Amino acid sequence: MNEPLAERVRPKSLEDYISQHHLVGEKGSLTNQIKKGITPSLILWGAPGTGKTTLANIIAKTSERPFYSLSAINSGVKDIREVIDKAKQSGGLFTSKNPILFIDEIHRFSKSQQDSLLGAVEKGWVTLIGATTENPSFEVIPALLSRCQVYILNAFEKKDLEALLKRAIKEDVLLKSKKIKLKETEALLRLSGGDGRKLLNIFELIINSEGSDTVTITDDLVLAKIQKNTVLYDKAGEQHYDIISAFIKSIRGSDPNGAVYWLARMIEGGEDVKFIARRMLISASEDIGLANPTALVMANTTFQAVTTIGYPEARIVLSQCAIYLATSPKSNASYMAIGKAQQTVKQTGDLSVPLSLRNAPTQLMKDLGYAQNYKYAHNYQNNFVEEEFLPEELSGTSFYKPGTNQRENVIKDFLKNRWKDKYEG
Repeated sequence: MNEPLAERVRPKSLEDYISQHHLVGEKGSLTNQIKKGITPSLILWGAPGTGKTTLANIIAKTSERPFYSLSAINSGVKDIREVIDKAKQSGGLFTSKNPILFIDEIHRFSKSQQDSLLGAVEKGWVTLIGATTENPSFEVIPALLSRCQVYILNAFEKKDLEALLKRAIKEDVLLKSKKIKLKETEALLRLSGGDGRKLLNIFELIINSEGSDTVTITDDLVLAKIQKNTVLYDKAGEQHYDIISAFIKSIRGSDPNGAVYWLARMIEGGEDVKFIARRMLISASEDIGLANPTALVMANTTFQAVTTIGYPEARIVLSQCAIYLATSPKSNASYMAIGKAQQTVKQTGDLSVPLSLRNAPTQLMKDLGYAQNYKYAHNYQNNFVEEEFLPEELSGTSFYKPGTNQRENVIKDFLKNRWKDKYEG
């Protein structure tokens, strides 16, 4: 039997599905829809091995709908159209019974390939289920994304991974004939990085390599069988998040050496070039902000450049940007300002826009006082006149506090000269 263990024990029903309780548990957001067979087009976003493909198969089986599957790695527009034609012939007139088209790694589809799905999804010829390990906001075109619901699949927790192992031992036709004892699981779980498929593949490799019907799983056995350099950097596992965290914290801490080292670790591990550039874009605004506004321009240019040229040359551009960001003055004032403003909005709700600030395109609105008493700043000295731009309930509130750096010291002086009550400190 050449079929991998992960495939042999793949769940066939919701009852057998492990984890993702927020989606398919007793009160999961998808549970009732799946049972009633009325699942809409959706995007499943999660790390590898979290059950995206399995869930798509269960949805199709539970709803008794035709199921078509494509992989974005080796499919083109021609393949998409052929499947859509088949789906149109096999599907009913109602959305609840139309065929399901599952596309694995949909983020790998180009814009034109994603465009070719729009008509079929919009007209209800197919229900699209796309699986992606990347943020759909960046990797799926807006027109397609707006026609789909996005659901996030979480990495497996320790108890979920242990449940996978125990079920495999109990139910797999090859494993249940052996005497397997799970004495220690820490190494197995750590090497899997929350990836259920990877966990089962490692587990099967260890069992097969022992050549005995009696196997006791210990951490020492696992580490002895698995070459450590194979997990030096796992793009979907724990180190993926730990190393990008170390990289961003090195930039925030103004250490170009740390930034370049962690950048090199990601590059050597085959990390997605756009993922690295995207995180630098965020850091340029969150950690540097108005202390050096050019940092955001630099990071955006880097993102565009590395997207165009790719590896290996992209490493040079990434290094230049990382060093630039690390050696820039730092300020999180903009980040803090929007956070404070959002919190205020959540606490105070939809406060009315002051009449003087409202738009008045009609005579009725003018008669109601819209835009009256608004002071046009350019009519005053220095293009400024003191006026309240916040709702009355928030009058005098200050969200933005300039950081202590050369650039924001200038901003602070500018604001103090105009808004003395808010920025006199």
